Amino acid sequence: MSKNKVGLLFGVSGYILWGTFPLYWPLLKPASALEIVSHRAVWTLVFCIIILSITRSLKNTLATMKHPKILSRLFLSSALVSVNWLVYIWATNNGHVVEAALGYYINPLATVAIGVIVLKEKMRTLQWVAVSTATLGVLVLTVNYGRLPWVALTLAISWGSYGFVKKQLGLKALDGLAIETAISSVPYLFYLLYIGHKGTGQFGHGAGITILLISAGAITAIPLLLFNGATTRLPLTVIGLLQYITPTLTFCIGVWVRHEDMPTARWVGFLAIWLALITLALDLVRSTRSVNNSVA
Repeated sequence: MSKNKVGLLFGVSGYILWGTFPLYWPLLKPASALEIVSHRAVWTLVFCIIILSITRSLKNTLATMKHPKILSRLFLSSALVSVNWLVYIWATNNGHVVEAALGYYINPLATVAIGVIVLKEKMRTLQWVAVSTATLGVLVLTVNYGRLPWVALTLAISWGSYGFVKKQLGLKALDGLAIETAISSVPYLFYLLYIGHKGTGQFGHGAGITILLISAGAITAIPLLLFNGATTRLPLTVIGLLQYITPTLTFCIGVWVRHEDMPTARWVGFLAIWLALITLALDLVRSTRSVNNSVA
């Protein structure tokens, strides 16, 4: 199998797994979002340590933690991903799957905004069109919801900021995830011990729920490893287009599996977001071709 085909298999598999997460988290009820995220962080750390040990990379990962500048940024990325996980799991378990999908649809546009605001990058014409169209879509959805779509905006901003911090660090996906979860696992572990002592935690209250809580570690890490494998084999254009698999699957689960309300105004708002993403995808393809031609 060619390098591109393997990369495509990894990328599609990773994004499909991420997209089907809304089917998994409700299985962990009656555990709260905080309890689920706590187990997710702790067992993800355990999974990462096992993989790093097998690949003999644990020593290098531990050495990374000795650099104060890198460690401080990983504290920030750990906080951002914790916010993202908490809001996402709360949303999927409380009837906001469609709004969670909206957050990940908006995420590429949030990334563009971070580039403009933080890095002082100049937006191209199609990017202006995409951002303007998406803003219109968010306004329509705000009017329809009767409030700002805070779940979507929190997910988009936290994940976009997380990606920005991680890109600056330039660490391998598994190394970064291992250190982030090591940082966040300290308070999460104390919380799990606390609710376990009180008898309000779900861990150990049944074989099924216990296995599912432990499996949250592998469920978190495997798509990330697949994504990492895809990014080393595929062009940026393909990765950029594949990322829409996740929110599309999430959206479908919210509408046709969880049967969340989708009035006409909400469809109009999503249509505007989709048009914005198509425009952004066209810009990505066009800009990549321009770079390739310049190199040639």
